[in-house]
This record gives sequence, C-alpha cells and structure tokens, in this order.
Amino acid sequence: MDRSLFDTLPDTSGAANFSIEKILYSQGLMAVAGCDEVGRGPLAGPVVAASVILPQDCNPAIFLDSKKISHKRRTELFALLHELNAVIGVGIVDEKKIDQINILQASLLAMKIAVEELATKGTAPDYLLVDGKFEIPHPVSQQALIKGESKSASIAAASIIAKITRDRIMDDFHKKYPVYQFHKHKGYPTKAHREAIAEHGPCPIHRRSFKGVKK
Repeated sequence: MDRSLFDTLPDTSGAANFSIEKILYSQGLMAVAGCDEVGRGPLAGPVVAASVILPQDCNPAIFLDSKKISHKRRTELFALLHELNAVIGVGIVDEKKIDQINILQASLLAMKIAVEELATKGTAPDYLLVDGKFEIPHPVSQQALIKGESKSASIAAASIIAKITRDRIMDDFHKKYPVYQFHKHKGYPTKAHREAIAEHGPCPIHRRSFKGVKK
C-alpha cells in the first residue's frame, strides 16, 4: 500500500468521508476497519476502544466524530450501526491495567482487543485506519491518521461505538459509587469530580497513577 495516498487527505467532516476506504477497496482489499478509543483523559474508569467495518453500501456521511455530535445523535447512530449489521469489535482495558502499563499503551491495547474481536464476528479486517499518531500492535496493515474521525467514516463510527459503550459503563459505576457522580462527568477531571476525590478519597475504579488521584 502506497501510504503517500493519505498524505494530503482533507478534513472532510462528512462531505466525502469514505474516500480513504474507497481507495483501499479499489485496490482489492475486502474489509477495512476504523479504530478509535475513548477515555484517555479521565481520572477513573476504563479506556474503551472500538473497531468498525462499515457496509460499503451504507451512507457514510452520517457518521461523524462523536465529539461533534449530541448524545442523542450518538445514541441514534449507535443503534443504526447495529441495524446496518456493521461488523463491530470492542476492547476494554480497566484502570488497574492502565496504572500498570500507562494510558497510551492501554489505549493501543484496547484497540488491539477490539480488532481481534472482529474476527470472532466472522470478518477479520485486512486493513486498519487508526485514529491518532500511533499504529496499534497488530500485524494487519494499517495507517494512523491524526484527526482520523474527521477523515474516515469508519473511524468516526468506531468513535461513536466507543463513546456510548464507555458512557454506559460509567453510568453503571455511578450506581455503585454515587458520591462521585460518574454519570455526569464520566470520570473526567471536572471541578466537582476533584472535590469528590478530595472529600471521599479515591474509589476502586480511580486511576491511581494519574495526577489528581495519586496525591
């Protein structure tokens, strides 16, 4: 694969955000997966990654960066991806592993797990489009794309799956540890979250290696 093909790709933001995938499919590839993760910045909870192979006949323009759309719209698209029979893999790495190997390595591991889950759904990808600067530790050919959610519908779809999955995990943790209000901030370092840590100390899902928790 000639990676120079990707060097001048624009931020399409939904206008033509399946162009990378079309290039790859036109060269004979059969299953191109987008990979993204959510949860690098929080002080608590897991990092969650997703890998998604979109059907080639879907409307890719509707899949946008999860950070640029409302929770309601993310929820709708999450359901639609399942209705479309997109091939979806999810990887979850908990706070204990994050503390052991650091958040970058945990994020890459979560994406690796998500990719490996695709094969269990019957479709192993033959190319990966990965959001960010780093490729994941996996032998499949791949390309890392900075701001990939705005350049690839497959990555954007993965960001939606990862975001909704992680939000639901943190909503469940709120029921177990209500004093931290995880359902509101999802573990991110808001003022209210920091104040709760100061008052109650960290709970079992806090990342002990993170500034704001370890002190």
